[in-house]
Amino acid sequence: MSDSSYLRTIRTIHTIFWAIFGACILAIPAFGWAEMYRQVLWLTGIVLVEILVLVLNAWQCPLTGMAARYTDDRRDNFDIYLPAWLARHNKLIFGSLFVAGEAVVVLRWRGWVG
Repeated sequence: MSDSSYLRTIRTIHTIFWAIFGACILAIPAFGWAEMYRQVLWLTGIVLVEILVLVLNAWQCPLTGMAARYTDDRRDNFDIYLPAWLARHNKLIFGSLFVAGEAVVVLRWRGWVG
């Protein structure tokens, strides 16, 4: 397989994982609002495992390092099929959404909203 084929494969896998984790983060407040706390715990656990992987890898997805082997490109989205602005601000955006979603869950669980 050529370098470009490897890079496309890694980018595709990276995008799929990103979509799964993004969906988990977006689903947390919805499940919390519906008082489906077991699902919230599972989704939170999945996201926390991803955060642990990032922490152990200097806040970088391991797939980024793999993709870097097959290209000299280092744009913000060289390793994933996302717009550059989203790839650049991904951790800030989805980190904020994760914290906000967890806050919604806690507020709902405590009976302080809704």
